[in-house]
Amino acid sequence: MQQIVNEKRISTLNKAPLCDGPVIYWMSRDQRVEDNWALLYARELALKKKAPLAVIFCLVPKFLGATLRQYGYMLKGLVEVENLLTRLNIGFYLLTGKPELEIARFCRHMGAGALVSDFSPLRINRSWKKALSENLETAFFEVDAHNIVPCREASPKQEYAAYTFRPKINKLLSEFMTDIPKITRHPFSLPSQLPSINWHQAAQELEIDWQVKEVNNFKAGEKAAREMMCFFIENKLARYEAERNDPTLDGQSNLSPCLHFGHLSAQRLALLVKEADVPDASKEAFLEELIVRRELSDNFCYHNAHYDSAEAFPRWAKESLAEHAGDPREYLYAPEDFEAGKTHDQLWNAAQTEMVTRGKMHGYLRMYWAKKILEWTTSPEEAMKIAIYLNDKYSLDGRDPNGYSGIAWSIGGVHDRAWPQRPVFGKVRYMSYRGSKSKFNVEKYIRMQIKVKKG
Repeated sequence: MQQIVNEKRISTLNKAPLCDGPVIYWMSRDQRVEDNWALLYARELALKKKAPLAVIFCLVPKFLGATLRQYGYMLKGLVEVENLLTRLNIGFYLLTGKPELEIARFCRHMGAGALVSDFSPLRINRSWKKALSENLETAFFEVDAHNIVPCREASPKQEYAAYTFRPKINKLLSEFMTDIPKITRHPFSLPSQLPSINWHQAAQELEIDWQVKEVNNFKAGEKAAREMMCFFIENKLARYEAERNDPTLDGQSNLSPCLHFGHLSAQRLALLVKEADVPDASKEAFLEELIVRRELSDNFCYHNAHYDSAEAFPRWAKESLAEHAGDPREYLYAPEDFEAGKTHDQLWNAAQTEMVTRGKMHGYLRMYWAKKILEWTTSPEEAMKIAIYLNDKYSLDGRDPNGYSGIAWSIGGVHDRAWPQRPVFGKVRYMSYRGSKSKFNVEKYIRMQIKVKKG
């Protein structure tokens, strides 16, 4: 049979052979059935071997500060995944615990012929795969189903900025920006009936912060993600270039939670945007964010092991920030002040309120928000910790390469250039309240968030 998944998307993670037995897809970052290159490759292997196909998800009881807000959204999406896979004669199993142990145990129990995983550049995911590859007795593959151009193919090194990365991505897009085949019913069944999943019990066993409640602004699952995608393309894309940076307008796609949890394929989104009958300026502006900037974040996290600390900053930024380490700060706030949105800056407080109440902060304000944390703390190291803590606790799209690279851009000049010297920031780009007032109606935005906070 003809191979449908580009072999450049596939990496072999161990030296074990393909064996007889079912093919297992470990779903992690790409939590969807349609438009999923990793699932398609697992099915391709299973068809070649005339073997059953099963999908597993390993629920880690605690993960990088995620709360009920993120876990609740994720579990709702996984219930939909289970239902969709059942219709396709593909088994779905929910495991709980440490992936490197539970998945190896599951593969032995099932007599797995191969294991396929999706791709993530984050340290914790890569450490799970490394440990698993050393204990697995069957072939282990990784498929980049998240990026349009596979991360390993896009560049062999950490790129300095978008302008160095863009030509490499654009050169490869035609090879990888292909349509994605629709998955069909699998002809080979698992030998035994699947155990029923007690989703309520699985949720109760989580070791998380239960105080950060779920939000109702974003519906989970790939069906809802496709509906949001279509709504954006039909009703908002034409105005995207003009309205995306105004937080008082609903000009952004609001698809980042869908993309973060993999409920939506970025490749499918890009294909539909390219076909849309809207001004080229809006299409180009959106695709720049979706492809170049988003995949640059994966490049950063994959090639820089310190992506969530000040150690990741470029040399010029480290040196410049160190020179200004002793500069007096007009304001200093403790972490709990930031979390409660109790600063002197009503714009900053409003942005924090939006994130806490809505589960997402406007992209333009997230830059301002992070830069002010640098300005009002004692060091870049402290600023990074606070910004990441708050973003990962309250944002549905936290714990994501986009978040880590965006915060590192704001606080430490990653993917940016040196600017004229100024107190505290050194050569790192500065953003001000006055500058924000020149870009949008700050007072209106503040009033909007005060109204939301009051309920």
